Amino acid sequence: MTFDVTAAAYAAFMGRWSQPLAVGFADLAGVRAGQRALDVGCGPGVLTEQLVARLGAAAVAAIDPSPSFVAATRERFPEADVRSGAAEALPFADDAFDLSLAQLVVHFMADPVRGLAEMARVTRPGGLVAACVWDHAGDGGPLSLFWRAVLDVDPGAGDESGLAGSREGHLAELCRAAGLPDPESSSLTVRVGFATFEEWWEPFTMGVGPAGAYVAGLDPEERSRLAGRCAQLLPDPPFEVSASAWAVTARV
Repeated sequence: MTFDVTAAAYAAFMGRWSQPLAVGFADLAGVRAGQRALDVGCGPGVLTEQLVARLGAAAVAAIDPSPSFVAATRERFPEADVRSGAAEALPFADDAFDLSLAQLVVHFMADPVRGLAEMARVTRPGGLVAACVWDHAGDGGPLSLFWRAVLDVDPGAGDESGLAGSREGHLAELCRAAGLPDPESSSLTVRVGFATFEEWWEPFTMGVGPAGAYVAGLDPEERSRLAGRCAQLLPDPPFEVSASAWAVTARV
């Protein structure tokens, strides 16, 4: 899936969640000096930043299908190997990396099994493939309350609960289908604070991802009704929201 939004819009929508997640995800993958790593579906470079900080830019490659994200990541990390492309056809040689990581990407791959198989192909024997996806199916992701409110006011609407990897154990199933026989599953949780309801709500109006597309399709009255239902479900400000992601690691 290509995101036709600016890097700034995506960062405002998901950055406050994905930045702390990237720290935990890099820890889970055991990223350490001396390794060479690939960030698959790098977006505007949230996980790339962690990899560069731990490995140095020369040891990091990143790829994304969205031109705005590729441009933003190249600008931030000019010494890293940042390319345009899809997970299902990675433009890298076999066994090129010690680690191939995909943060919040598998559920947007056109073919998740092929994407994970490509990650395995470009990872050396004994290296690690790792992926994580928000718990959209288990009501634990950062967008879960939003979609609960959507279904309250529009019971016929869809949500993101059926996306690949968003339910417990599904990432491991996808890894096995991709030829990675012994995946290990875990979860990662972050907490994010909000001073006001508006601070929480405004990113949903930026047109990012399925949630942003849903809001963009509402007329002003419908949007106001949805915002009101979200405010009812959230605690009084200031408040914190926790969000969990399913994660998987697999040795090649």
